[in-house]
Amino acid sequence: MQVGVFAKTFPGSEPAGVLAAVRDAGFAVTQFNLACAGLPSMPDAVPIETIRAIDAAAKSAGVGLAALSGTYNMAHQDSLVRENGLRRLAVVIETAARLSIPLVTLCTGTRNAEDQWAHHPDNADPSAWADMSKEMAKALQLAERHGVDLGIEPEQANIVTSADDAMRLISEMGSKRLRIVLDPANLFEQASADKARAIVAEAVERTAGHVSLAHAKDRFADGRFATAGRGVVDFADFIARLRATGFDGPLVTHGLSAEEAPGVARFLRELV
Repeated sequence: MQVGVFAKTFPGSEPAGVLAAVRDAGFAVTQFNLACAGLPSMPDAVPIETIRAIDAAAKSAGVGLAALSGTYNMAHQDSLVRENGLRRLAVVIETAARLSIPLVTLCTGTRNAEDQWAHHPDNADPSAWADMSKEMAKALQLAERHGVDLGIEPEQANIVTSADDAMRLISEMGSKRLRIVLDPANLFEQASADKARAIVAEAVERTAGHVSLAHAKDRFADGRFATAGRGVVDFADFIARLRATGFDGPLVTHGLSAEEAPGVARFLRELV
């Protein structure tokens, strides 16, 4: 299991500097974002010079590129917004393929038009699932074409909120390219340590064999997000359960400052 971090944890828009910071903080891999190469996260195009710069920076730093962010609101009520998002996702997927990045991470979206990570009451309406599913099917066609996997993450504010939702979508899509990003802190909002442990354990069991990337973010009992190791998530248990399912992929932390990163790297390395 390789310990990693979101590249955006570190300031900068030059891949060489950002990926050197990832390495120096003690991480072996990263979930990359094109904003770390001076582009929008979801750009209209990625120049070949940028692709070469990212590749050279990763090799120079000795940091593996575990995933590339490709998030847009896949359940936005405006079909034009979804179309523009899908067009840019195609660029991200092609970029991932050129960089041999195996996974592009997605957002299953929300009916909240202002914030793709914010809940909306209409998320539970069947039409929201239907819109997201149509978008996902199109995204998977792109993924199949380029040989890249897509990662969906159960997230309380989005359409896919649980491990059951994720497995339902995988079943409906019928594609081996659709994988799961499992973040224990996104599986609940408020919970005691015991309750959180039970929720996470059930999710790991439910998604066994379908997880390509694990995240390491934490929550306090009152629902506020926390740096890994400071909240109610039992990371030792989470990692042990992942390992028991055969998972040996990246464990990527986020939701922390650059100053906190070395300490979190040590914490997670000790557990894996």
